[in-house]
Amino acid sequence: MKWKRALAVIGLVLICSLYVIALISAFSHSSESKKWLMAAIYSTVVIPVFLYAAQLVVRVIRPDDKHNDTDTTNKEQ
Repeated sequence: MKWKRALAVIGLVLICSLYVIALISAFSHSSESKKWLMAAIYSTVVIPVFLYAAQLVVRVIRPDDKHNDTDTTNKEQ
């Protein structure tokens, strides 16, 4: 469970930092501000999808984990 929380924190930090950079560059009237905003919007979709895919890969690699099969124990009873 700790790795899921770590991945969530990493994703949150990446997305927030991109929005902060986009906001700062927008106020500085930089020519790159539109590119930073597009990168932040793109990352809002891509980073969570990538983290979800990483969780699925870990579930496939380690299928015998206790946390993955919580519904199976209720079905057997």
